[in-house]
Order: sequence, then C-alpha cells, then structure tokens
Amino acid sequence: MSHADVESQVDTYLDGELAATDAAALEAHLASCADCGRFRDDCLALRTAIAGQVPKFQVPEALLGRVRAALSESSGLRRARPAAASLAWRSLALAASFAVVAVGSWRFGANHMATEMLANEVFASHVRSLMPGHLTDVLSSDQHTVKPWFNGKLDFSPPVYDFSGRGYLLLGGRLDYVNGRPVAALVYGRRQHLINVFVWPARRPEGGATGLAWQGYHLLQWATPRYAYWVASDLGLPELHDFARLLQLGDSAAAASER
Repeated sequence: MSHADVESQVDTYLDGELAATDAAALEAHLASCADCGRFRDDCLALRTAIAGQVPKFQVPEALLGRVRAALSESSGLRRARPAAASLAWRSLALAASFAVVAVGSWRFGANHMATEMLANEVFASHVRSLMPGHLTDVLSSDQHTVKPWFNGKLDFSPPVYDFSGRGYLLLGGRLDYVNGRPVAALVYGRRQHLINVFVWPARRPEGGATGLAWQGYHLLQWATPRYAYWVASDLGLPELHDFARLLQLGDSAAAASER
C-alpha cells in the first residue's frame, strides 16, 4: 500500500465507512509505516480542531423538501429504468455532497484545491506540534546544532537562521510529513507565540508571500528558486510578515555568498 492509497482512504476510514477488508489492510499498513501513521494522526488533529470551531448549520426546510422530492422521483425512476435511476441517484449524491462542502467546509480563501489541501496539511501539522512532546525532535537555539541534525534524515539541507537579535528565538526543529514528502519543520518563538516554518525543495516558480487565515491562526507561503516555505503561527500578521522577510533576506544573503 502506497502513501497515495492511504491519502485516498483515510477519511473514509476515519468516518467508519471503509469496507472491513480494506480497513484491516489500512490498519496493518498504518501500524508498520511511521510516515502514514503520522499522516493519520495529522488528519485526526485537523478533525479535532475543526470540530471545535466550525459552526453547526440547520438545514432549511425548503432544501429538505426539494431533496425528499428528488429522492421520491429517483425512486420512481429506479423502478422504471434501473440505469437512469442509478445515474440520477449518483447525480443527486454528488449535488448533495457539493452542498455540504459549500455550507460547512473549512475555507482558507485559496483559489486552487491543491493549495487548500496543502494548507489543511500544514495547519494540521502545526496543531499537532502544539501537543505535548511533538514540538521538536532537536531542542536547541543554536543554528549550528539544529541544521546538521537534519543531515542524513532529508534529501536536502534546510536553511536555519538565527534571528534572536530581532526577537525571534530559534527553539529547535523536527521532521514532519507534508505535501507527500518528509520536510523540515523549524520552530521559532516570539514572546508567548510559536512559529512553525515548514521547508522543502521548491517544485514551482518563485513567488511572493501570500497569506491565509483561520480562527486566529495565520499561514504564509512562498517559494524561492530553491525552497518552498509555509509558516504557521497565531502571531499577528504584521509580525509574521516581518519574520517572513527575515527568512527571505537570509536566503538572499546565503545565495549571494555561494556565487
């Protein structure tokens, strides 16, 4: 079973709707694969966070009436023309699923589904890191301790900077799993706020920082020619943008020194 298989089945599994044989196979894989187990934990953390924040909506009676009428019509079609009824039923189910998503889904305002899905992953990883014992694998404020700790654990060397002089204290780092691959997660502190910096090799052209917000948390994401960055924190957006500029300046200085 691949990680892609886990991604496609885990939501159905957590909903208790996965077939028994498939659920058993998935559970066996999760027990033996640390990365997929972490992905499952991230999904659980995201569900827990959303459950406490997403408002509950009462379905309007008018909508219920239309759904019941459509179900009744679909039932008649099923008796008369099985193939047509099956198509009508699937169409109704698809329409209903879109209605649920439109009413109750968690939206960051992203224009593309891929970006929204990635934002979900980053937010879940950030929330999970706030749980006891999950914040850092290496605890140090020394960039020369944190950076080499990743050697041999990733297929790239993440940039690690010391911004303590600007009020952003390096706390350490850890391995995480985002965007279908292992990534570096660097942890900084600003007063009582924690900042997670997720870094991995860039897969798209560089771009300026764009921001997403949800229930008091802020996410910033941008790409350089070498790295993709996602930054998550409950820090105020102006200060988070200031921190992002420090990272960008650090990258620019590092690139200039390599020329």
